[in-house]
Amino acid sequence: MSHILSRATGLPLRVAVQGDGPYVIDRDGKRYLDACGGAAISCLGHSEASVIQAIQHQLGELPFAYGVFFTTEAVEKLAEDLISDAPAGLTKVFFGSGGSEQMDGTLKLARQYSVDAGQPRRTRFIARSQSYHGGSMGSLGVGGHVRRREIYLPLLASAEHIAPCYAYRDQEAGESAEAYGLRAANALEDALIRMGPETVIAFVAEPVVGAAMGCVPAVPGYFRRIREICDRYGVLLILDEVMCGLGRTGYRYACEEDGVTPDLLVVAKGLGAGYQPISATLVSQRIHETIQKKRGFFLHGHSYQGHASACAGGLAVQQVIREQGLIENVRRQGTLLRKLLEERFGAHPHVGDIRGRGLLIGLELVKNRETKQPFEPQQTLWRRIMIAGMEHGLMCYPGGGTVDGTRGDHILLAPPFNVNEAHLEEAAAKLGAALDQALATA
Repeated sequence: MSHILSRATGLPLRVAVQGDGPYVIDRDGKRYLDACGGAAISCLGHSEASVIQAIQHQLGELPFAYGVFFTTEAVEKLAEDLISDAPAGLTKVFFGSGGSEQMDGTLKLARQYSVDAGQPRRTRFIARSQSYHGGSMGSLGVGGHVRRREIYLPLLASAEHIAPCYAYRDQEAGESAEAYGLRAANALEDALIRMGPETVIAFVAEPVVGAAMGCVPAVPGYFRRIREICDRYGVLLILDEVMCGLGRTGYRYACEEDGVTPDLLVVAKGLGAGYQPISATLVSQRIHETIQKKRGFFLHGHSYQGHASACAGGLAVQQVIREQGLIENVRRQGTLLRKLLEERFGAHPHVGDIRGRGLLIGLELVKNRETKQPFEPQQTLWRRIMIAGMEHGLMCYPGGGTVDGTRGDHILLAPPFNVNEAHLEEAAAKLGAALDQALATA
């Protein structure tokens, strides 16, 4: 009997013992194609030798030095690497050990900036419904995913939520993508006016919504309008690229494709690729200078912040991505993956939408394609797909509550950046078999 309190308490877990490129192998020798990177984490697969060697080398030299007393070469080099081609104006970095922790620290930094800038009335955040920014109390408070929040609501700091940019369901017939994007973005200005813009610290959003909705990208022009509104009312723009950043969408920073620069940019999953826990926030020069001038320190910290061996691993991951041209491969293989999915599921009676960017692709499942009616939540189709996928040797990342936090199902695919055509063909075939099996028992 296992003494582990697992996330799915009634679902026995297989024991993983080895990695082989994009495959995970269990102790019975069965191979599973990791078509979702776990949770869009393992962007280099599970056996990248140079990353393992870099971590081992750092462990041999100095595993850890507490950040109040020391910096290390690993920390400095990784920060330099992240800033080297960051969106203009982002000049500083602080590290953490995971996306949820990082979002918490980023929200605290945004609040401190408001206070240090002489605007202490700014105490509130605006985000979007159907968003997920982490599972800690602070990040869960700003997120807008009903099912993940509901039992904790009495404990959470409140945040205002506007509608997401969700073209599949909200773009009107005859409305252009640009017109819809403008309409969706203007909801932020309406909320600011209603709340009092002088009370709002920041607007928080993912350039591509990941786990909560299944890879929903913003339409062209949406974030440019969001940036204009934030600037007009003195509100910070925080972009959560925990899942979609560092190459996942075919750009190092996903916001490059949207043509905007945030004030604070959060990354995590693709930073360490699962080889070590690590996360980071890129900070604008304006925020840094304000805090430096006012009090000279950031009122936040964690014991393992800037962990030397984690930073060494993160730097090695970024070097592999660059040296092997993997962001370019994400674009190539992302195009191929979309093609394969369209061929296999484009006319499927229960696949309503195929969307995403790069190697972050989602399929929204519907009971009726014409009406876009979702399956009943009680059918837990998403969970059936996950179980069926594992039986067929495929790891995919389904989710529920896609439409409104309760109804709707999707499948998220986020394979490693170094996959090839054969891997993607295998993924599409196995996903088809898993979906058919899940639908037959739903």
